[in-house]
Formats: sequence, structure tokens, C-alpha cells
Amino acid sequence: MLAILKKEINTFFASPIGYLVIGVFLLLNGLFLWVFKGEFNILDNGLASLSSFFLLAPWILIFLVPAVTMRSFSDEKKQGTLELLVTKPISHFQIVLGKYFGAFALILLALIPTLLYVYTVSQLGNPEGNLDMGSTIGSYFGLLFLIAAYTAIGVFASTLSDNQIVAFIIAVFISFFFYFGFEGLSNYNLFGNMVYMENLGMSAHYNSMSRGVIDTRDLVYFISITVAFLIFTKLRIKKQ
Repeated sequence: MLAILKKEINTFFASPIGYLVIGVFLLLNGLFLWVFKGEFNILDNGLASLSSFFLLAPWILIFLVPAVTMRSFSDEKKQGTLELLVTKPISHFQIVLGKYFGAFALILLALIPTLLYVYTVSQLGNPEGNLDMGSTIGSYFGLLFLIAAYTAIGVFASTLSDNQIVAFIIAVFISFFFYFGFEGLSNYNLFGNMVYMENLGMSAHYNSMSRGVIDTRDLVYFISITVAFLIFTKLRIKKQ
């Protein structure tokens, strides 16, 4: 598994993909948070808060994570190397985990520089250091678990087609549905209990963690989604 993980990371940084992903993520966040006028601009809000960043990041990641994961298995299928890969003396699940953690590590690297925002907003506060660290730490934990789920969805989507663009579109659609779809459906009260329907989506659990309270129900939800899609990925690989 470690060999596959290292291969994935080396592949990302041997091409422009790794640098492009990190650059695009930081550039988009930087522009919306510090340059463009609007509701996300921290300076315009006049509050020492990173709520704008944690509101914006999940939507950027809906497109960015699939861009990283779309080649995970679709590229192997297109080049005909997937059959060779599954014959290696490692289990199918180890192959899936190697691909998964390789993509997850790249997204994590893109997230680390955003810690500079914490320092910057803290210094801009009045008085200096006037930043709700509990909420900030909870939001970062929520973002980590959200990235974990997005990555699992993206890796699964890459098994559905040997075309990377198709895999990208499928991953974006599934990620969007799980993040916002259930919340959107709950507004129409189509299935009775709106709260129950909304709690099926990632947004409700992510927002809950963003309040600074780490609830085991939220952790179990994200872990369940992640593990479920990794299992689906393994089953798809076994059918190849």
C-alpha cells in the first residue's frame, strides 16, 4: 500500500497536477476572501472570523477533489495497467487505500497553507488575538472529514469510467448531492421529517462541527460515508 501511495504522490508532483491543485485552491480562496468585494470578503465583513473561508472552501473542494481523484483508476483502466495492478501480491483494499491516501495527502497539502489565515485574522482582530479558536479548530476538523468523504467519492467515481472527464463529472455530481442535495430536498418536505432528511447530508454535519462542538454523530457520519465509498470502490475493482 505504501508503494502505491508514494507512486501516487510522485505522479502528482512529477506533472503540473499537484502544483496546479494547490495553486488553484489557494488562489481562489485568496481572491474571494481578500480581494473580491462581496459577502466572502473578510475585510469587508469587519469581523475577526474565518466563517467566510469555511463557508467557501467546501464548494471549491467539490470541484477540486474530483480533479485530483479522476485519474486514480480511470487512467489505469485506459492504459490497461489495472489488470497488472490487481495481480500484485497486495489485497484489493490495499490498492484502494494507496490510491485514496495519495489523493487525500495532496488535498491536505493544499489545506495546510490556509493556517496562515488563522494568524492573519487573529492579528487583525481588535483586540489582537480576538478570534474564536474553538470554532476555528472545529471547522478545520469538519473540513478534514469533508475532504476525506469527497476523496472517497472521487476515487469511487474514477472506477466507473476510463474517461477522466466522465469520472470528474460523476464525482462532482455525487459530492454535490451529498453536500447540498439532501438539504435542498428537505426544503420541499417531500419525505415527511425535514430535519431527518437534512441530517442525511454532509452540510448539516459539517456546519455542526464548525460551531466548535465535535459530536460523535458527526464523526460517525463522515467515517461511514468514507468507508462506504471505499468499500464500493473495492467491489468495483474486483469486478474488473
